[in-house]
This record gives sequence, C-alpha cells and structure tokens, in this order.
Amino acid sequence: MSSRGARPSSPPSSLERPASQDSMEDYWSEVKNIEEDGEQGHEDLLERGSMDEAELEEAWLQEAGLSTLVSGELGEGPAEALLSTLTRSQAAMVKKRVDNYTLTMRKRNKQPARHVQDVFSTPDTLVGALGLRQGCFELSTQRVSECPPSQDTSDTLSFELPYSEGVTAHRRGRQGDCQDCQRIRRDDPDLPTFQLPRPKLGLTHIQDLSCADMKKIGYISLIELTTFYDCLGIELKRNRAARSKARESGIFGVPLTTLLENDQKKFPGSKVPLVFRKLLSKLEQTGLQTEGILRVPGSASRVKHLRQELEQKFYEERFDWEQVRHNDAAGLLKMFIRELPYPLLTLQHLPAFAAAQSECTQIHQIQALHLLIMLLPEPNRDTLKALLEFLRKVVAYEEKNRMSLWNVSMIVAPNLFTYRGKNAKQEEMQAAAGAAHLVRLLITYQELLWTVPCFLISQVRKLNEASKKPPTSEKTKRKLLMMRKRNAEKTERSELTDLREGVIRVHAPLQAKISMAIQLDNETKAKDVMARFDYENGSVEEKPVQYLFEVGGNIGERCLDPETHLLDVYHVNPHCEWLLKPTTT
Repeated sequence: MSSRGARPSSPPSSLERPASQDSMEDYWSEVKNIEEDGEQGHEDLLERGSMDEAELEEAWLQEAGLSTLVSGELGEGPAEALLSTLTRSQAAMVKKRVDNYTLTMRKRNKQPARHVQDVFSTPDTLVGALGLRQGCFELSTQRVSECPPSQDTSDTLSFELPYSEGVTAHRRGRQGDCQDCQRIRRDDPDLPTFQLPRPKLGLTHIQDLSCADMKKIGYISLIELTTFYDCLGIELKRNRAARSKARESGIFGVPLTTLLENDQKKFPGSKVPLVFRKLLSKLEQTGLQTEGILRVPGSASRVKHLRQELEQKFYEERFDWEQVRHNDAAGLLKMFIRELPYPLLTLQHLPAFAAAQSECTQIHQIQALHLLIMLLPEPNRDTLKALLEFLRKVVAYEEKNRMSLWNVSMIVAPNLFTYRGKNAKQEEMQAAAGAAHLVRLLITYQELLWTVPCFLISQVRKLNEASKKPPTSEKTKRKLLMMRKRNAEKTERSELTDLREGVIRVHAPLQAKISMAIQLDNETKAKDVMARFDYENGSVEEKPVQYLFEVGGNIGERCLDPETHLLDVYHVNPHCEWLLKPTTT
C-alpha cells in the first residue's frame, strides 16, 4: 500500500534553499487576510513563554507518566513498569531529565529535591529500573517482532526499532554516515514515496487500540521523541501551559474538549466537533472543484454575519447551510482553527513541531511528525485527521481548482502555526517556508502518520506485562486460587481440540454461531476467520462488518488488520481472548 500523496507542481523542495518571494506569495497573502480579520483576544487566553528548567522537567516527567520520580515513592507502581520497558537511550534520557530537575531545584535553594538515586536505594537498582542494561528492548528484537525488517529498504520506512536507535551516526557527529541521510536529502526534487510495512502481526492504526493503550503510547512517544531530538542535536523546548480562561459555550473560541462534550450530549461518540464536520462537508459538496478554494477569501462582512448566525442558531438546528457560499465556508473553517483558545497542535508541543523543520532529512522530519501525532490529545488528533483528509481531497482536484499541494500547504500553515508576542513577526518570517513544508508532509504522509509504529506496540506489550502485580494479601491469593481452579475445571470440559497447540477459540456474541475453535497454521489470517464466520452464519449485506480483536493478555484491545497472521499474534500474546465484533469508529 503506497502512502504517496499528490505532488506539487513546483514546490520549493529544500529548506536549505530559501523559497523565492513568488513561491511564498500564497503564504503571505493568507497572513495579510488574517491580519485584516483583526481577531483579538488570544493573548488573554494563552500564557506563552519559556518555562524555567525545573518547571520544564517536572511538566515533561508528568506527561511521560513518570511524575513519581520527583514526587512520591516509586515503589512497584506504573512508573517502574514503564522504566523497565525503555531502551538504553530512552532510559538515559529519563535519567538526564531527572538529574537536571534535581540540580535546578537544589540551585534554587528550595526544599531538598529527591535525586533519582534516592528513589532507587542502590546503584544496581537504579541501573535495573532505568533499563540501562544489555538487551533492554528484547521484546521486539529477540521475540517475534511486531514488524520484521523489510527486504527492500529503498521505499519502506522501518517501524521495527525506535527511531532514536537509527540515528547513531548523528549522535557521533557523522551525518555523512547516516543511512537515512544517504538515501534522501533535503535537496531532493520531490517528496519521497514510502510503502507502509506489512508486518505479520498486522498494521495497527491509532483507532485500532484501546484508549488505555494509546495513553501508554503517548508516554513512550514523548520519551522517544526527546531521545530522538537529542540524538540529532536538537533541544526540545516547551511552552508554558495555557491558563483556563476559554469560553464554555458557543462555537468559536471554545476548546475542542468543551465542544465535544456539548456535541456528545446529542450525538454520543462524536470525535470531531460537529460544526467542524459540517464546514468540511459543505466544502466537499460545493467547493472542491472551485478555482482558488481556500486561497480566494470570502466576503469579510458575510463571514462575520455567518459567524454570528452560527453562534446563535447552530445548536438549535436553525442555521441555513444553503446560504453559505464555498469561499465563505473556507473562511469560517480557517477562522475556527485560528480561534481555538488552545492551538490544534497544542501549545506545549508547538515548539516540537517547529523544531522538526530543522531536521536534516525529510525522513527524520517524518519520523518526528510521526511521534508528535502519537503525542497529541485524542480530540486534537481526530480533528487534525479530519482536516488533513479534506485537504488531500482538495489537492486531488488540482486540475479543476488550481490548488497544488504546495498552494494548500502555504495557505493552511499560517492558520496552524500561530506566532504571538513582541517577536512574532520575525519568528513567522523565519519559519514561514518550514511551516508550509511541514503541512505538506502532514498532508502527503497522513496514512503513515496515523499508523502506530511497531516498536511502540512492542513496548506497550512489555509495559502491560510489567504492570501486572502479584497478589499481596492472603485474601487476594485465595480468590486467585479459586479462580484458577474454576478455570481449570472449565477447560477440562471444553472441546479436546482447544487443548492442542495453536488452537484458538473465537467468540462472536452478535452472530448466530457465537463460538468457534480454529486451528491456526502459518498462513491463517484474520480475514480467514472473518470469512469463516460469515459462511457459517450466512452473510447479510445490511449487517455491519465485524473485525477480529485480540483482547487482554499483554494488550488492552487491538482491532486486527485483516492481513494479520494469527499464529504470530498467538505466539506474542498467548493469553489473549479472540473476539469478533464491529468497530466503534
């Protein structure tokens, strides 16, 4: 499956070669339109600025799920389990952040801060807990890999090992020896085309994992992103957290989480603000083939009037969408993004997105963006995905609308990457071409970016295994023994085939035949099980497609790609349950 996107007709292909004034014309035209809109009030909602080192490290450790390293006893809690899953480089980065926090607190002469060595009583314990040992990432390299190496590395972006492990040459100051730098440099005339890897354990998209597992993916992604940037010699900065002064009702200037809470009262399960969906739908219906869509501004007075009407009538379902012209809808869409009180790419991670512009190759930029997408809160990630899917459709109609990938990227960039403060104009001028280039990458590689890297899933499996505590109380032990006894008796009554190696029992509660024992071989795929249940129960066209899930064991829940080889999943997660059901998305 190719992740190639439409290519721009004449994009500035290098950030080392400054884009010409003509090539950036759409960008600066959009900036001028934004300034003429005269939107105010963002500065009151956001407290933008650098954090001091202690605040920075504390915020980083909290977001990485490691706050107990500097506040409270570690014990055998989640933090220790997380530390045990890290690679040597990732663990070294955690130690560096904790040490920096401790040193900063001591310099400020505040109450004594606990050193990481105070948390772990002996050097050996410290080394073990932080994973600074040989073979600390054995789950993905010594056991059945989530994503075995591809034979053809020329067009496949490897998901097998953490990205930080692939930039050793950069860490040693030998960029010329880096395979990624040799393959694709910044001055290549076109964006590279990548094939998504086809692991035997199947591709996993973000929506295929449980919320609990995605939260753990976020912890590990932050640690990996920081390690990755450190290997490339890039400092990962962070903005101060935003103060909560945002509106709690209405449409514009309301946080995504608040909008979704309001939407879900009427439409449970909504993942993208309803007004945002409506604007995208309106543009898809009437604007994709319109020349200059997104670029040609609508009437300022009409857009202002429509905005007021949306605020008053949208949730009462009295707003007349037929009156909205496509250029005005585009103006409302961009206004909605700009006026979010907390940026779509999040205030705390905007510096990390900006830092991706300085990566030496497009492969490294894509890897940085990949980790950043894993980090975004769910509402931001889902809304960004809806936007990028729409932008890809705009580019697909380039012959009609005269909007190339580069044109679209230049117009969207000023709305996603906002710069405020006394040095805002200078910052924006310096980052203009880089911001547009990042949007171009987001649009082109969105299929890849919303696929969870195999190495992150492997680390989550290991984290889930490490998080399982043995029972401590006698009462708990007795309950566990009784459960085991009942399970053993139930197993004895099961079909004899269930006792053979490589036999799984698939449950399908919504089917007429609700359970089936299936003998696996090296060629059995998830789609084969799906087809067998359809055959046994009689396929009905109106019935929603049901997918096979692995549930429990060392994963919370994962919807399996139909091409997944089930025997490999069985070996990696022998204690999971197998469930056939529709997806929730």
